Amino acid sequence: MVSTSWHRNVALALVIGYVTLVFTAFHAVSPAAAQESSSAVAVVNADPITRQMLSDATLDRYGNSVLDNVIINRQLILQACKDRGMEVTEAEVNEEISRLATKFGFQVQDYLKLLQDKRDISPGQYGREIVWPMLALRKLVADQVEPTEEEFNRAFLAQYGEAVKCRMIMSEKEAKARQLHAEATANPNSFGPLAKANSEDEVSASVGGLIPPIRKFTGDSRLEDAAFALADGQISPVMQLADQWIFLQAVRRIPAGSPPASAMPTIREQINDRIRDQKMKGAAADLFAKLQRDSNVIKVLGDKQLMEQYPGVAAIVNNQRITLAQLAAECVKRHGKDVLEGEINRKLLNQALTKANKQVAQADLQAEIERAAKSYGFIRSDGSADLDAWTQSVTSDGETTTDIYIKDAVWPSVALKKLVEDRVTVTQEDLDRGFESNFGPRVEILACVLSDQRTAQKVWKMARDNPSEEFFGRLAEQYSIEPVSASNSGKVPPIRKYSGQPTIEREAFALEPGGLSGIIATGDKYILLKCQGRTEPVVSDINVVKNELVRDLTDKKFSAEMAAEFDRLKDSAEIDNFLVAVKEIASAGQTAKK
Repeated sequence: MVSTSWHRNVALALVIGYVTLVFTAFHAVSPAAAQESSSAVAVVNADPITRQMLSDATLDRYGNSVLDNVIINRQLILQACKDRGMEVTEAEVNEEISRLATKFGFQVQDYLKLLQDKRDISPGQYGREIVWPMLALRKLVADQVEPTEEEFNRAFLAQYGEAVKCRMIMSEKEAKARQLHAEATANPNSFGPLAKANSEDEVSASVGGLIPPIRKFTGDSRLEDAAFALADGQISPVMQLADQWIFLQAVRRIPAGSPPASAMPTIREQINDRIRDQKMKGAAADLFAKLQRDSNVIKVLGDKQLMEQYPGVAAIVNNQRITLAQLAAECVKRHGKDVLEGEINRKLLNQALTKANKQVAQADLQAEIERAAKSYGFIRSDGSADLDAWTQSVTSDGETTTDIYIKDAVWPSVALKKLVEDRVTVTQEDLDRGFESNFGPRVEILACVLSDQRTAQKVWKMARDNPSEEFFGRLAEQYSIEPVSASNSGKVPPIRKYSGQPTIEREAFALEPGGLSGIIATGDKYILLKCQGRTEPVVSDINVVKNELVRDLTDKKFSAEMAAEFDRLKDSAEIDNFLVAVKEIASAGQTAKK
């Protein structure tokens, strides 16, 4: 909530909720529910957040996406089922849940518990909002998604059929591809080294051009046909795939697999399920497009004129009115927990501002928006912030509005800055340390990171007995558990001062070129360093970069103070979150029923 990355991420992520095409039975808002609108869903230091406040906040942030992607589609599919005389029974839902649990190797109870623990989906919610719509869709498009025998056979061959192990060379330029093809054709044994040195597909180039085995019916038919036309060692013609030019060399044929007869029923079910799922995506999209074409859908939400004409209505689907209250209830059900957490935080900040006798002014918000725009590189040629481009960027997801961005990202940042601004100062010592860290000399080293002291002692002794850098690099490749040093013969980024690793910094800067450190214990790791020398500073005069340093250090100090202040506010607050408590009780009740 307080770092530079937080500023933008809140606008891009906090506002975007979990949105899927799930459909449940329509729930009308009862009079009793309406009376609850003034009841508290949370209390922050004796100051309540009402259900109505939460409904308004969730509707403000998620109303459009839930209406478009859930409510309207749900109503359309319910009407389609009714028109065709179709029904998905509770028994069918339970049977499907049991089938899915078995498919993934779980007992039903364990499967539902996993969904509850890992995805926060209750058993009832899973049945209503995921399994029911899946079965309803399956019934509505059943004549379009059932796998044919030909489709099964093709999918079976794609999974178990004969394959060709190949090497590949790829180039963006046709002339280069043909030149490499001529070299490979003249000397087929050179294909691997040619791929390693010249192929522009880095993944396969690193292993001499080797690519995963090619099977029939798994991708581009031209690639498959070319591979299966080759004898071992033979090289294909140059082909253009998309904007790349490639050619293959066959390494060997991999015989088709022969699953035991006892496994075929399970394999057939798995393959057919996969085919159904693939066909269902297209069929469902076509179905929705047809339902929307054939239906009379009036979206009222967001249209000022229509909202005045139909007060309290979110949409009208085939003369069926969807009220704002119904939409708000759906939004709360899906996103209430996260939105309430944000409202609690907002309440805390407002209370703290009042106590400190401080306010967030419009000028403060504007200044923060400009600062954020510049920090992410949205700058005009005259050095001013390009606010239009920045606003377009933070609202480009189609969900985040400018108002929500300011409310959820800008305002909290400014509020926290107001609360800590008296504590943030940049001293000369800060500038000196910042200059040394960012522009001072750095130690170029090789590193080897070990997981236990015994191995570290063994590797350290070998490095001491053979002091060459080449040998240390081989030790790092063999023993280091840290990916960068292991893959780069021990080479890691140079170590600078005041980087937050004082123990490693102290050891590194104490080394002379060629020197070997002792065993550095840090956390649960053991590190060896080999000094290669020091870098030469690019900037020697602090005044040249003073403004940049002040800006950077100020931002960092503000971030640290803002994080500490927010933690203090949370720790010292008395917060009762009834919405979370109710969900926990409901979850416990579901568990008890099992």
